[in-house]
Order: sequence, then C-alpha cells, then structure tokens
Amino acid sequence: MTPAAGPARYDEPAVRRLLDRDTAFASQREAFRCLGEGLADLGPRVVLGGGDGDAVTFSYTARLRRGTGTVCKLGGVNEENAARGLATVQATVVVLDARTGAVAAILDGNAITELRTAAATAVAVQHLAPAATPLRLAVVGCGVQGAAHLRALTHHCGVASVALWDRDPARAAALATGSPAGVPVTPVAGLATAVSEADVVVCCTTSTTPLLEIGWVKPGATVVSIGSFAPDRLEVSGEFAARAARVVVDHLPTALHQAGPVIAAVADHGLDPSAILELGAVVAHGAPARTTGGDIVFYNSVGIGVQDAAAALAILDRDTAADSTTANGAA
Repeated sequence: MTPAAGPARYDEPAVRRLLDRDTAFASQREAFRCLGEGLADLGPRVVLGGGDGDAVTFSYTARLRRGTGTVCKLGGVNEENAARGLATVQATVVVLDARTGAVAAILDGNAITELRTAAATAVAVQHLAPAATPLRLAVVGCGVQGAAHLRALTHHCGVASVALWDRDPARAAALATGSPAGVPVTPVAGLATAVSEADVVVCCTTSTTPLLEIGWVKPGATVVSIGSFAPDRLEVSGEFAARAARVVVDHLPTALHQAGPVIAAVADHGLDPSAILELGAVVAHGAPARTTGGDIVFYNSVGIGVQDAAAALAILDRDTAADSTTANGAA
C-alpha cells in the first residue's frame, strides 16, 4: 500500500465478516504459538485507572513475528457505558506497515476484542480442560463477552450443555433464548448451583469483588477469568487462585502486574510465580497443566497485544486473499 492511498479502514461489519469463528480461533492459536516460541514481540501493557465516572484506559503494542507490522490498540472500559447505549469496552486497532512504519490499517477494536477474546478462551479450553468430552459449561456474566464465549465455546469445544448466570436474571434468560441450536442452555438463579457441575467455568464480568468460591467448583474443573484484567478486578479471590492445582496466564510478566487474583495470590497467599504456567508454553510445547484428573486449573486472561496483532493480521490477510481472488476471476 502506498502512503498516498491512505490506511485501509475496517468498520465493525467488515471485522465480523473477515474474522469469522474459525479465522479468529486460528489467529489466537497462532498468537500463543508465536508467544510460546519466542517469535512475538510484546510491549508493556499500559492501564490507566479510572474513577469518578472516568473510564479505565489501556494501550497494547505488539508484533506477531518479524516481518509483520506492529499492531497497537487503544481503548477504555467503563461500566456506565450501558446507560449511554455503548459497549462497556471501546477500542481502536491500528496496524503499521512493517517496513515504513506508516499506518496501514485502522480497524474497529470493539469487534476485534470481543471475537479474539472468546476465540483465545476456546484455545485455552481445548488445551486445559479435561480430555473427556462433551463438556458441561457455565458462563458467569451474560453481556457481550458472555454471549461471545457461549458462541465460541459451543462451536470449538464439544460442549454438551450450558448453565448461565448473571446478576440480572433477565439478561441470562435473554441469552438463553438466543443460544446456539442443538446445545441445551439454561439460566440458573444461584451462582453456586450454576457452576457446581461444570467442567469449564468462564467468568465474563468486570467484578471488583470475588464471585466464586473454590468449594463451589468440582474436582477437575477449569475456571477461566477474562474480567480480572487489572489489579482491582477480582472475579475470583487470591485464595482461590492459590488453592488451584495450577494457575495459567496469558503472559506472566503482565499477569504479575495486572491480573488481580494472581497479584493477590502471590502477595497474600504464597503462590510462587515460578509455578505459574503460560498458555504459550502449553500451546507451543505441550507443557502439562494437570498432574491428576482431579486438578482444578485456573486460567487468568488479562488480554495482551499479540492477540490483537494476530487477529488484525488475519483480517488483512483474508481481505487481501479475497481481493486477489476477485482480480483473478475478473482477469
């Protein structure tokens, strides 16, 4: 692309069209493979706290591997957006040309964040959950990410049934009504009941107080937190994380500074950082997360820039391929 042409722009419909479930899943598997093999470059994750109505803001910068353009994401998180008719997370993704550093593309970051986060959880569940399928899934929090995770996990992970819980029972009921065909999805009033029989529990909230107790989940369960993305976000407690047989994170240096339950487990409950496993090591090298079938595994995903880099590049690659096919057909 020449500088005169200006950056390509991908709005939300374009992102959703090009980053379908299979493309999103493949992009996230590649993100963690590159991270695990030391191919990715990942800048420090910057989070600026909110308060008094201000959004928590964040900035990620990463490169999937040498020769691919650097990808930057800037955005904010504010629970009050719902009252404004806006998504809780607002983001923009920028792709730089690998050689010139010029802006090559600008993409809707809300859709990328939604789709890549759920796809990455599906990658994690495939590697961390009990081998036996079909799985019983519990989704805690039925907003945008809860819905995205329901779709991604039922598509990729051999789910037999789903229990939904939300602080607002009407929201859980609405998601159940629009759930994927062929998989029983049930809203459950009590959180402890919703998670008690689940093989996989996925927490999709932005809670600042712990939601789960470790005694509520059964032996062998995999518990995923995507909302514990900052030091003050605690979907589970530090004690929960420390008592799990294994803690897995998307990126250890980032988790030690940003993942609320991990920070608390290390500071207050004796969790040894050297015992924490990175998902990239599991994906790239088959590092085992379990020693027995009864182990409870806790995966804390704060979200990292290499995920956005992989998703954005997958979108550009698919668009380029489509243009090439159209050009060849015309010829």
